[in-house]
Amino acid sequence: MKVIDTPIADLKIIEPKMFGDERGFFFETFRDSWFREHVSDVEFVQENHSRSKRGILRGLHYQSNQTQGKLVRVTSGEVFDVAVDLRRDSPTYGLWFGTYLSEENRRQLWIPPGFAHGFYVTSESADCLYKCTDYYAPEFEKTIIWNDAKLSIDWPLTRNKEPKAYSAQPILSEKDSAGSVFNSREHWL
Repeated sequence: MKVIDTPIADLKIIEPKMFGDERGFFFETFRDSWFREHVSDVEFVQENHSRSKRGILRGLHYQSNQTQGKLVRVTSGEVFDVAVDLRRDSPTYGLWFGTYLSEENRRQLWIPPGFAHGFYVTSESADCLYKCTDYYAPEFEKTIIWNDAKLSIDWPLTRNKEPKAYSAQPILSEKDSAGSVFNSREHWL
């Protein structure tokens, strides 16, 4: 596997080494010892699987306590995956990074604890799997509104090469529609 640095410290893209021929393919998606040595010395305690239709935007979610690191990958379809740095003492506090994760590129995104996370589905549907370093705790869950002006995330809501593939307005859950605006005193970990 190959680790690719992003502009935000500790936020990493992981690219697997593929083995394939006319019969199909094989690649390793996770190895604890390799991950601890090359990415982060953490323990994963929960794994989640979500399926979403085209145009769905989930996030930006984080937990104020029991902060979660997430290792995200897409097994079917494609998403534009976004992480926002909420680490209080980070020089990149309040900055975001986004990348496409898909069944074709097989990349994973390591989002350490201290980030808000969200994704937008760009394919007909997408299956996302993500390992977490702490348990889901709904009493600590927070949501930042997806289109916050301060964060100014460049979500790919339209695309010239496939104009019908993306909607101008994402489909949001009630919880995500009611997300709060980004405030540096409120949203830090």
